[in-house]
Amino acid sequence: MLDRILQYIEENNLFSPITDQLLVAVSGGQDSVVLADVLHRLGVQFAIAHCHFGLRGDEADADEQFVRKLAKKYEVPYFVEFFQTKAFAQQEGISTQMAARALRYAWFEQIRQTQGFQYIATAHHQRDAAETMLLNLTHGTGLAGLHGIRPKNGYLVRPLLAIGKEELFDYLVEQRLIWREDASNDSPVYQRNRLRHEVLPVLRDINPNLDQTLQFTAERVGGAEEILRRYVEETAHHAQRTEPEATYLNIATLQKTAATALVLQELLRPFGFTYPVVKEIVAAFNAEPGRRFESPSHRLVKDREQLVITPKNLSKFGTHQIAAGQEVLKIDGLHLRLEMLEVPEGFEIPKGKAVAALDADKLHFPLIVRTWQEGDWFMPIGMKGKKKLSDFLIDQKVPLNLKDNVQVLVSGDGKIAWVIGFRPDDRFKVTEETERVLIVKRM
Repeated sequence: MLDRILQYIEENNLFSPITDQLLVAVSGGQDSVVLADVLHRLGVQFAIAHCHFGLRGDEADADEQFVRKLAKKYEVPYFVEFFQTKAFAQQEGISTQMAARALRYAWFEQIRQTQGFQYIATAHHQRDAAETMLLNLTHGTGLAGLHGIRPKNGYLVRPLLAIGKEELFDYLVEQRLIWREDASNDSPVYQRNRLRHEVLPVLRDINPNLDQTLQFTAERVGGAEEILRRYVEETAHHAQRTEPEATYLNIATLQKTAATALVLQELLRPFGFTYPVVKEIVAAFNAEPGRRFESPSHRLVKDREQLVITPKNLSKFGTHQIAAGQEVLKIDGLHLRLEMLEVPEGFEIPKGKAVAALDADKLHFPLIVRTWQEGDWFMPIGMKGKKKLSDFLIDQKVPLNLKDNVQVLVSGDGKIAWVIGFRPDDRFKVTEETERVLIVKRM
């Protein structure tokens, strides 16, 4: 078995058995005891880390003493942490199992960084991977859930992932190793235990090699996921445009993709949209503009030719002042740079939507920066007369979820001098009579 594990480590580039130092998670159970012994026999440099979650009274205390002696046996460094797991779970509003997992991996990573270990090794094996796949399938999952546990995920490595549970037990017997039993592994309270004791035995009657079969399936799913990742990256290159205020996805490009809903879900994954909502978005591709869809953190609007995604808190901007002589206004969502200068001979008005040149002597300080409001109007340069800002934004085809975030620069007398990022007001334009000009640039 040692040769197979070493081959698995090398084939999956998990770590260097010669040069890398590992922090090994050891509970005292069968699997982690095997992992520690295997690494010792392979000559890997490692330390042992043990978590005491404060959940099992005297049994947990005995586990900690056992693992401490194990570290002494292998003459390796030993780290232990005593967690207040139930209190943390209550504080975060999560299950005890989720709390234990969060505490465990956060602590492992802290030790890895502070003590200079290259990797964290856990004793997950072939059966663990099979159980994870089936649990994910039961709850509903994408490809990432179907490939189960990865051999390597960042700094986490699983050297035993190709080894069956029976082989691990045989190794324990052959090497005459002792271990600790955790009674909670048999408790029907936990979903994984119900799957392990009630469901998987039935499936193994159908397929005695179920764990290995699922491992091979996971490998193929992992390959399919990599193909999808590359396809999504290529689609994003053509369909996606990211600006400071929003992310845009071209609908026509998306419609040409294979498995559009699957591809779109991958593109929208960073924004928290679920697959059922993604299917609704795809169904709305040919609908009238204005359909809105929401995730816990973002809002998506189906515009004319594109999908527009913005954070939900985008419009919480407030009102800000710019004093005379102030050179910078930098707030959440907006960065303005201001420069006051005497109009030089041959002065050319800067071009572009991100900059405005205003007649400084027509402005009243302090200036105000705020989001636009219903009833606002201004006199756009290049257009005759007054224009309601709401109508102007419609003419500019500003998506619904970006309208609330349009900001205006207002003179102290209440007149809008610049619809920021769009157009200045004609009343403040630079003319031949202008002596001082205020250049306002959105960075």
